[in-house]
Amino acid sequence: MVGREKFDAELRKVQDLLLELSNTAIDTLDKSMDYLLGNDIEGALTVINNDIHINHMEEEINDRVILLIAKQQPVATDLRRLMVLVKIASDMERIGDYAVNIAKETIRIGKDEHIEPIHLLDEMRVKTISMLKQILDAFIHENMEDAKKIAKQDDEVDELYGHAIRTLLNVGVKKPEQLSQVTQLSFVCRYLERSADHATNLAERLLYLLKGKHYELNN
Repeated sequence: MVGREKFDAELRKVQDLLLELSNTAIDTLDKSMDYLLGNDIEGALTVINNDIHINHMEEEINDRVILLIAKQQPVATDLRRLMVLVKIASDMERIGDYAVNIAKETIRIGKDEHIEPIHLLDEMRVKTISMLKQILDAFIHENMEDAKKIAKQDDEVDELYGHAIRTLLNVGVKKPEQLSQVTQLSFVCRYLERSADHATNLAERLLYLLKGKHYELNN
């Protein structure tokens, strides 16, 4: 196998591993919300215990990219792609961390009945998961126009986040005995909002990959 063919083969392995990491992280975030809504403590524990698998995949991607750079001496466009893959892996690993954080809040809430604004968190989950799946599909097909649409959806998640936090604070004022769950669900809102921000980060990384320029889609 000649040098270019070997590089392309190794690059495909890294990209395949990144897709596995991404799908796993998105699925884990989605499941963590299922477990929260269902007061499923055992399910939440599986999210926490399985996080090491996501971490290992990110580490393997980093290691493979380092070896590719060291052994193959890629040209500028290839190097840009490799750097983007590393950054996307970091974004996805962070989403896995948010799923773990949601699982921990699920355990803290335990079997207590959820307070009323819980439906707003589910709306945030649906929009956030949709954003992440869309940007992953855009990355697979290197679709720049689809990537640009992510920012508008991020604004929608931000609006939901603000609404959910205001509603939770209002519950805390009216029902101080629920303050503990108000705090826990506020954290969950934040984790979902940050996950949506990472979807926008991914869109910016795809645009950089395709155009070689940095874009600020949140502005």
